[in-house]
Amino acid sequence: MLSRKGIIPEEYVLTRLAEDVPDHARYRARERRARFVGKNGACNVAHKNIREQGRFLQDVFTTLVDLKWPHTLLIFTMSFLCSWLLFGMVWWLIAFAHGDLDHGTRLQRTPATEVPDGFVPCVTSIHSFTSAFLFSIEVQVTIGFGGRMVTEECPAAILVLIVQNIVGLVINAIMLGCIFMKTSQAHRRAETLIFSKHAVIALRDGKLCFMLRVGDLRKSMIISATIRMQVVKKTSSLEGEVVPLNQIDIQMENPVGGNSIFLVSPLIIYHVIDKNSPLYDISPTNLHHHEDLEIIVILEGVVETTGITTQARTSYLADEILWGQRFVPIVAEEDGRYSVDYSKFGNTVKVPTPSCTARQLEEDKSIMDTVPFSPRSTIRKRSVKLKPKFTISDEPS
Repeated sequence: MLSRKGIIPEEYVLTRLAEDVPDHARYRARERRARFVGKNGACNVAHKNIREQGRFLQDVFTTLVDLKWPHTLLIFTMSFLCSWLLFGMVWWLIAFAHGDLDHGTRLQRTPATEVPDGFVPCVTSIHSFTSAFLFSIEVQVTIGFGGRMVTEECPAAILVLIVQNIVGLVINAIMLGCIFMKTSQAHRRAETLIFSKHAVIALRDGKLCFMLRVGDLRKSMIISATIRMQVVKKTSSLEGEVVPLNQIDIQMENPVGGNSIFLVSPLIIYHVIDKNSPLYDISPTNLHHHEDLEIIVILEGVVETTGITTQARTSYLADEILWGQRFVPIVAEEDGRYSVDYSKFGNTVKVPTPSCTARQLEEDKSIMDTVPFSPRSTIRKRSVKLKPKFTISDEPS
């Protein structure tokens, strides 16, 4: 039986195998730098000592949408239950003030054919708080079993009926809208937007480039997709002011130019490391867990099916950037269409790359002469023989 080492070429680095190695096993001297943005896009920021809590109540709808599902379902249930109990109490008070409870008890004790004193109640068949609560539910959810109804005897009862219907419609609109927004939140669509586990730095067109791969697992596209990157690191100004999380924009390039991308298949997004780049002085010796460096990638676009704007985020720490690596091609043409092999989405291959900063490479052009470029690609291409679908022959004279 062949060993795993014999099956996989040494020049390929499988990032999925690297994920199985715990960080504490590789770095025991010092803990890793705290992430500003997690790999799943969650922001690692804790808000403390917020004194003006009332600002959240000024935007009740957004607050309800941001709550966790157990809290949302609890508020959903309690809003209906409390309104039913409140108006049930109002209906009981109306019946009590009009004397419906005494006459309702008398009607229960006498035969149904007798109507004592010709009394007309505000609401028929209410003789206790339980029956008033049931009538409140019938009014608000418009069930109407037919046993209880409002009469013309009490104008106040008609007014309460109108108010309860309006309140019920408002509660339905708010709570059902909240449930709909929670089930169709934009970050759910972002779950199928994926980024490579590692980023790489290698030569492209004679210049050092920072590269990553992004893809979309769904067939429905992200319209007007844009991508941008930022470097987050601790800096200090000339006056001695310390900025713990200084955000610096990175000018990036992609195959279609500009920040807009056509994400119908996985793309390799790259940034040319030049003199205007914050990575201008980065070398392989800086790519370790001690380095205070984090690169944040943000992908934004409009979901084609719902029209909602979504955003997917990820980040790369210094030890998650591979120097001298290149992503393996995963798009191939088969049977007249393009197929994408996502099993190799994060795979990389070693390529000749100088072990110096972009500044040193720009100042000393002779460094490129020492790089052993291979005339042939390191990726084998499978030759496919196409059979002709028709033949051309001379017609007989």
